[in-house]
Order: sequence, then structure tokens, then C-alpha cells
Amino acid sequence: MSHAELDQTAKSILIENDQGGYTIPTKGLYPYQWNWDSVFVALGFATFDQDRAWREVEMLFEGQWRDGMVPHILFRKDDPSYFPGPSVWGTDGGPIPSSGHSQPPVAATVIRDLVNADPSGKALERAAGLLPNLMNWHRWYLTYRDPKGQGVLAVIHPWESGRDNLPDWDEALRAVEVKDIGPYERKDTSHVDPAMRPHKEDYDRYLSIMAACRSVDWDPAEVARTCPFFVADPGVTFIFLRANRDLLALAEQLGKAEEAEEIRGWISRMEAGARTLWHEDLKAHVGVDQRSGKMTDGISSAAFLAPYAGLTGAETLGALQTHFDRIAGKVRYLMPSYDPDHQSYEPLRYWRGPVWAMINYMIARGFAEAGDQLRAEKLRADTADLIATSGFAEYFSPETGVGAGGGTFSWTAAIWLAWASPSHSQQAA
Repeated sequence: MSHAELDQTAKSILIENDQGGYTIPTKGLYPYQWNWDSVFVALGFATFDQDRAWREVEMLFEGQWRDGMVPHILFRKDDPSYFPGPSVWGTDGGPIPSSGHSQPPVAATVIRDLVNADPSGKALERAAGLLPNLMNWHRWYLTYRDPKGQGVLAVIHPWESGRDNLPDWDEALRAVEVKDIGPYERKDTSHVDPAMRPHKEDYDRYLSIMAACRSVDWDPAEVARTCPFFVADPGVTFIFLRANRDLLALAEQLGKAEEAEEIRGWISRMEAGARTLWHEDLKAHVGVDQRSGKMTDGISSAAFLAPYAGLTGAETLGALQTHFDRIAGKVRYLMPSYDPDHQSYEPLRYWRGPVWAMINYMIARGFAEAGDQLRAEKLRADTADLIATSGFAEYFSPETGVGAGGGTFSWTAAIWLAWASPSHSQQAA
């Protein structure tokens, strides 16, 4: 297909996955509204329908919990093709049935992008309507995912990281006792080759974590205190730090001095905390199991989000550029979700190796903002080549470029429209 045909196909995917104001990631495999999927999807809609982009984000916040959390799934209908559904989660935190934890908080960054893309000023009014929601969500993260004020955010479940079966979670997962789950039937492997999905032993522990959280009625303070899985994640931490910088810019634009001052405190806390995730031997930021105190031993694609978070000191940026070039010599397409030199790397199993378009977008944005246009363009060109070769897949092999997981995937289409498409690059120039 030509670039123009791919542009049109990407638009069609978003329109076809539109459920009336919110977008599903893909039919069958993911039939609900996912948190960070929706926010990235808004970037795609914004290239041809600004109002629809705003509606996507606004509908996500309709499901915000009373304590401020924005859940990772909103079950706007009960679809038997998906497991675990609302009855398994057993939550009662907000106005829409939902999962019990959150997902990487990219919303403030995308909302700022939508504001900056609209010279009329109307977008700022819609941002003003969402500012209290954003503030409450960010406060929730700081209160319940960094309860000791360390400046790093933990996840209570691999799914909360958005990077479900990342090797970084393996050791912490093995410490989770499998109990209170009963018989169950997975639905994901009926839609996708099981070789591209997490193993059954992973799922047993995923469900055991959910059972532990249900046992305390998903009370966020009790979950943070007792959940058997609590791992500081550089991915969520860096996305949150970046989101705070963008939230600060929005608050200043809106003349919200008190909120701006509060956010500046958050940024200082996170900048200091991020240093504790630096693995001196690996020369990269890694996860830390908050229950055992152990650091993880591999480099994930999240390590390359440090510049996106504004962490561009010479040691950090230089180390990442060295890792970038080393990994580029190992695989055909960047950026694999896990270091191909690590023993746990698997090029087609979900987050253990495959390339994800929206991660490439964030990494490239960070490199570009740090002045490294060469590596940023390499990521964009690789992403464009993957999509042109294998379509709008959920993720791709870094070795062969084959598409894997779900097809006609919304956020892949959105990232094509907003960033990867040569048509977009020409317009930006």
C-alpha cells in the first residue's frame, strides 16, 4: 500500500473500532475501553477530528474512581469474549464497572498536545474541565503507588505497568502464592497464538494478585500495604514524571498558581526518586521489587523513556545512546521491549521482546527533545517500515518485522497517523 492508502486505512481502523465516543483496541481480543490505549488513540483522531479526540479522553475520565484513580479497563458492557470480566474483578470504586488498578498516566501529556495543536483556544477550555480530574489522578498515584514518598511509582500488578509479561516481573511474580482463583478459562489464546501471549503460570499469579486485592475490597491504602506484588517501575515512573511536566504547563496556561506549585513539588520528588532506579552496572534504569528490595537485571524499552521524562544528564543520555546502538546491531527493527542480549528475551511473546509503536513514539520524542534527531528518526523510520510491511498489528518482531498479537489495532493506527506516517512527517516539515 502507498503511504496515502495506509493513512486512509489507519483512519478507517479508528472509525471502525469507535464504539460511540470511546474506542476499543481491537475487536475480539480487547472489547472494552483501555486507559492508555484510549489516550494514544486520541492523538490519532486529532489528525482529522479534534472534537472526537477530546471525546475519547473525556469518556475515559467518566470512569474515574471516587478516590481519583482512572482504571485500566472500563467495562461499558459485559462481553463474554473477554476474561477476566467485571464479575472477576469485583470492584465498586467508580460509576462504571472497571478493573481495580490503573495504567501508565499519559493523559496529561496528550491533553497538552491537543491544546497546543488548536490555535483557536477552545481546546484550552476543554483542558480546564479535565484539570481537576488530572490533579486527582496524579495525587492518587503519589499517595497509593509511592506511599513512602520515595519518588518512584510501584505497580501492584504486571497489568498496571501496561507491559504485562515483562521479564522484570518474573522474580516478583514467582513470590506470589497461587491461591483463591478456582478454575478459569482464558479467552486471549482463542484470539491469538498462545506462543505470543503470557504463560498459564503467569495468569495463575495475575489472578492470585487480583484475589488478594479483592480480599481488602480494593482499598488503595490496604492494597499498597499488603499486595503480594509491589514493584517500582521505570516505565510508569518516567511517564508520570513527563505527565507532571505537561500538567504543570497546563496549570500555568490556565492561571492555576496553587496547582502549579503543588505539581512543582511532585516533579522535584520524582526527579530525586528516579536516581534510585539507576543500575550502576547495567548503566540503565531498572525496576525494584519493593517487597524484597532487589533490582531487576535487564534493560527494557522503558529505560529509554528517561529522556522523555526530561532526564537528559550526560551519563544517562550517553549510556542510553550506547545501549541503543548496541541493540540496533542485534535486531533489524527498534526498539525491542527487552534487551536481546538478555536470556529472557523472546522476540514474539508480548512484552518479552516485540516492538510496540507507541513505545517507539515516546522514546523517539525523548531523544528528539534531547537533541538526538538521528536516533529519533531511526525509531520513526523503523516504525513506519514495520507498519508498511506487516500492517496495523498490536506489536512486531524486532527480528523479522512480522506482525503479532491483535490485528487492526487502534493505537498502532493512531501512532501511524500522529507520527510514523511519512505524510505526517512531510506536513510537520
